[in-house]
Amino acid sequence: MRVWAIANQKGGVGKTTSTLCLGRSLADAGKRVLLVDLDPHGSLTRAFGVPVEPPPVGTYDLFNGRSLSEVARPSGYACIDLVAAQPAMATLERRSATQPGLGLALGRALEAEPDRYDFALLDCPPTLGLLLVNALAACDRLIVPTQTDPLALHGLAGMLHTAAMVERSRARPLLRQILPTLFDKRTRTGQQTLEQLQSHPDAAACPHPIPVDTRLRDADALGTREHMYGRGMIAYEHAMQWLLDTAPAEQEAA
Repeated sequence: MRVWAIANQKGGVGKTTSTLCLGRSLADAGKRVLLVDLDPHGSLTRAFGVPVEPPPVGTYDLFNGRSLSEVARPSGYACIDLVAAQPAMATLERRSATQPGLGLALGRALEAEPDRYDFALLDCPPTLGLLLVNALAACDRLIVPTQTDPLALHGLAGMLHTAAMVERSRARPLLRQILPTLFDKRTRTGQQTLEQLQSHPDAAACPHPIPVDTRLRDADALGTREHMYGRGMIAYEHAMQWLLDTAPAEQEAA
């Protein structure tokens, strides 16, 4: 099972949309995909229509020792299972101060069932804390969705700095890649920011930026079998092929 973390320490850059669309592209190619919602806000979970009340079984339970097979649920989209977010995830930060080992809980759960899925995609919160550290410790690859806007470059720098710190504590390298999002080719700012991302010295940028596409804003539809196909989804399919083509680098890092 390959584990990819979709993360950025800036909000509003398309992390959940990227997780959904990349997951859909893999599933449409016949891959067995697990999506893990690590954000207490639960946008990914809501996209699949999981009721908030009563709280679902999900990510928080992995930190209490339950197995992946106990908490993963069918998403309703063929070949995709979901580990849902739970409100109790917000308490994990406080627990980590007195409970050693929580920083590796997610990795242990994924490693316990390595053949259950082909890919696990981790939708990460935008804040540095236990949940994001778990994702970076567990993943083979970090994908950083980054809006093609100058202000988003600060979030990218923070995310890559955090990844470098976590990498030093891992027993293996962490492959880092940039996914340019919300690209508007009509603006000079968008073009200039894309050029900066594609020449970034610390991480390779996908050559297929994700354009602004209003159809991608409907996360509920993205989580259903209905195929909302447009230029945004086509761009994500090209991005997925680029990610798969760089698999040898990922395997070397692992």
